Amino acid sequence: MAKITKDQLLGKLDLLVLRTLACGESMHGYAIAERIEQLSDKVFQVGEGSLYPALHRMDESGWIRSEWRPSDNNRRARYYRITAAGRRQLAEEEGEWLRAADAMTRVLKLA
Repeated sequence: MAKITKDQLLGKLDLLVLRTLACGESMHGYAIAERIEQLSDKVFQVGEGSLYPALHRMDESGWIRSEWRPSDNNRRARYYRITAAGRRQLAEEEGEWLRAADAMTRVLKLA
């Protein structure tokens, strides 16, 4: 299966991160990237150069919150969790994505 390019992923990165964090537990950046890759069967591979600026932007927007804690290997890591505003943003972005995917499916079936 073809991998999604960086440019294709950037427009969906917020949605992927918010959906990943909505599963409940707070996660550090590397774990978020790993989880997205795992759930997408390695189609989506999120690099640090894309992920951390997105996390910073979402933190500033109030969609996620972060805190420094020790990781499993006892290193200091920033952990992220979704906020109520992030859940509202997630619902909005999921709705937009589903409408777009439905429209694309209809066009592909007719073309």
